[in-house]
Amino acid sequence: METKIGFIGLGQMGKWMALNLIRKGFSLLVYDLRKEAMDDLVKHGAKTPENLSEIANQCDNIVLSLPDTSVVESVLFGKGRLKPELKTGHTIIDCGTTHPLFTRQTSALLKKEGIDFVDAPVSGMESRAKEGALTIMVGGEEDTYLKIHPLLEAMAKTIVYMGASGNGQLAKMTNNVLFNISCAAMAEILPMATKMGLDPEKICSVVRAGTGQSYGFDFFSPFVLDDNFTPGYPMKSAYKDMATVMEISNEYQIPLPVTSATMQTYQMALAQGLGGENKGAMIKVWEKALGVKVRKRK
Repeated sequence: METKIGFIGLGQMGKWMALNLIRKGFSLLVYDLRKEAMDDLVKHGAKTPENLSEIANQCDNIVLSLPDTSVVESVLFGKGRLKPELKTGHTIIDCGTTHPLFTRQTSALLKKEGIDFVDAPVSGMESRAKEGALTIMVGGEEDTYLKIHPLLEAMAKTIVYMGASGNGQLAKMTNNVLFNISCAAMAEILPMATKMGLDPEKICSVVRAGTGQSYGFDFFSPFVLDDNFTPGYPMKSAYKDMATVMEISNEYQIPLPVTSATMQTYQMALAQGLGGENKGAMIKVWEKALGVKVRKRK
């Protein structure tokens, strides 16, 4: 009998991850709330189930590419969802951004029934998902990680085993928060430089070639100069990383002064209705405050 991989969630990242699994010879049973998303994968050889229970009945390995913790919880434990059909030997591979504490609790709960819940969040934007060049950080038991490694290789260029359950999600959160900090720093400093008379295009070229360089600056500053705030992940969707790190800060009494300052800029951007734009749009908060525009001069 042909082994199928279940794949749930065919959004901006998931559709490419699923497609790369098909390209690498895996047989997929795919599910998404949007029929058109499933139909697109069917054209490439995937099959679709009647419901989530059918995925659990047919697939020992199930990949989740879902937007947040609440959706993961619903897909696993909601009425008519996966959990009633899961049994010993099943492996759930969570590739979304899920709260690390929920991940640890869920892993411990499912392990009692012989079910492995592996956190394997991905890093890299849509272009890297399309190329199969993502970075995946894995948390869970090492023997399970080794078992699913070939599956992960079909979607990623870099795979790092981080250790115990939840560590993959903690690694993803750490990476994303550092990214957010660099975006918030750019958002604050470039309007100041422009206000003081520096040419936006020239100072951006200096920073990209100098010690102030960061991936966030390199990626977003060209779009800022072009007044293009569409490429990348919407701020309102990415906010969960900031909420999680601040929750951890509060619960474990870990002071994070720079992260807290970044949170202020992030929240001001959301409050000003910029949540549908990418993280580069944080700059609009300080442009508005200083009365400047960091754009190419015509």
